[in-house]
Amino acid sequence: MMRVGVPKETKPEEYRVALTPEGVGALIKAGCAVTVERGAGLGAGFGDAEYLAAGARLGSAAEAWAADLVLKVKEPQPKEYSFLRGQIVFAYFHLAAAPKELLTALLATETTALAYETLENAEGRLPLLAPMSAVAGNMATLVGAFYLARFHGGRGTLLGEVLGSGYGKVLIVGDGVVGQHAARRACALGAKVAMAGLHLQRGQALQAELGALRYFLSSPEAIAAEMADADLVVGAVLVPGARAPKVITEAMVRHLPEGAVIVDVSIDQGGCVATSRPTTHADPIFVEHGVIHYCVTNMPGAYPRTSTFALTQATLPYILKLVRQGLAGVLTDLEFSKAINTYRGWITHPAVAAAWPEENRYRPLEALA
Repeated sequence: MMRVGVPKETKPEEYRVALTPEGVGALIKAGCAVTVERGAGLGAGFGDAEYLAAGARLGSAAEAWAADLVLKVKEPQPKEYSFLRGQIVFAYFHLAAAPKELLTALLATETTALAYETLENAEGRLPLLAPMSAVAGNMATLVGAFYLARFHGGRGTLLGEVLGSGYGKVLIVGDGVVGQHAARRACALGAKVAMAGLHLQRGQALQAELGALRYFLSSPEAIAAEMADADLVVGAVLVPGARAPKVITEAMVRHLPEGAVIVDVSIDQGGCVATSRPTTHADPIFVEHGVIHYCVTNMPGAYPRTSTFALTQATLPYILKLVRQGLAGVLTDLEFSKAINTYRGWITHPAVAAAWPEENRYRPLEALA
């Protein structure tokens, strides 16, 4: 029987929880003993009584962390490093851009870091990153529109249709899940939308679906040309497991109109905009070169109930597989093997190792399994 713990998230302004009560109930039926930290689900609207009714035991943070498998949303925070003791932690880690202290703690305690964001299915997709990317993509357009208001220091441009005429231009850099959802929301508002991407067939399909979208192949020159009259720029670039490349340079940012808005959704992986730096929901924006930057590292935490439902729906099949087979049973699984970022004191994901070459702690998982 595997012991599963669900601690309360401690990242500032993070209200999501790793499992809904229904998800906990599914693990109980699978034979697990589940400990949920008291109050863990309150921010997402799930009371302790609901977890008790599902069969969970309520406990302290230390008791939740004492499990064999700890389920989280965001990476362990500094105050949680002392709880690491070699267990399995399944969460969004983003280790390539996370504080070095987190990586050091994981390696020193020989904790197995299973990263939602690098679990890759047979089609090459990232099924556990997708739901939060979809939420963040929708948010990117709406947040950008909010900060374009003049009283926020924005250009004063409304993204939308007024009496049959569309206003505002949205430039989306990246054609993955984030970019696609941002584009759908912007087109629905009635704005003009341009998208830079690397997958022409995908872009053509999006153009056919959305009509108002104009897709172009990404290059520094093409992106720079589109910046001159953009009201909102959405950074949606992803290299799985690695730091995001800075595809939007400082010179490009200088080229934007004063009062334009940048929403850098790639900030979890270090950001794809040269002028970006991490912000929080409590202090979400800063201004650089006259441009408003929104770079919150846990955007979906703003809508914790929707995000928790979507996350549980995506993760639960994998969690059930893990508890039924055990860690040893999934080490050679094609999907899980890419999710394992640290194991037995070694970095096992090549992109994470490339981000921290000075650690010199990389070993392929197959050499340790």
